[in-house]
Amino acid sequence: MSEEEPDTASVEAATPDAIDRALEATLFAAEEPLTVERLAAHLGGMETGRVREALRRLAEHYSTRGVHLVERARRWHFQTAPDLAHLLRREQEQVRRLSRAATEVLAIVAYHEPVSRAEIESIRGVQTSAGTLDVLMEAGWIRLAGRREVPGRPVIYATTPEFLDHFGLESRRDLPGLDELRAAGLLDPVDEAFEEAMEALGAAEEGEGDTGDESA
Repeated sequence: MSEEEPDTASVEAATPDAIDRALEATLFAAEEPLTVERLAAHLGGMETGRVREALRRLAEHYSTRGVHLVERARRWHFQTAPDLAHLLRREQEQVRRLSRAATEVLAIVAYHEPVSRAEIESIRGVQTSAGTLDVLMEAGWIRLAGRREVPGRPVIYATTPEFLDHFGLESRRDLPGLDELRAAGLLDPVDEAFEEAMEALGAAEEGEGDTGDESA
């Protein structure tokens, strides 16, 4: 890229079509998802509001195409349309198959993050091996999120943008219930254990909330 100063007047005078084309080219060539701020800087310091408007236009334009423009964890990128994903699958999907313990841990982190290993074990009711957490981090679905400010300062875990991308979510606020996942067709065979783990987790939480006297 050129190191020359951007032509501010040219940036301000750019038409919506020119902005759309510039963003489209930038996102297509990008090696990783980009935030609105990085895109604005790449386009010569353009106002983020204009970039957001252009991204919305592009997302709508691509909504019926073979690739979609999506936002995941405040970062934008192109991805294959969900209904065409099966055309691009390869045998390496096997590396993402998780044990029941791993799917239970993933479910707990997703719906309770950030959580420590001790908190995960408290919810599951059994010990969690470090290997289980390592598998989820190697898969790119959870990450170290700092330390809890309590005695011992235990490490805490949270989900990653890759986790959101796999389940088609823009943020954790969009985590769906099981019925929504099933209706949207987002539960492929790899995710069946995750579904079962979520059902088990929900049942466990209901049990914790039941403080009534059964003998009454």
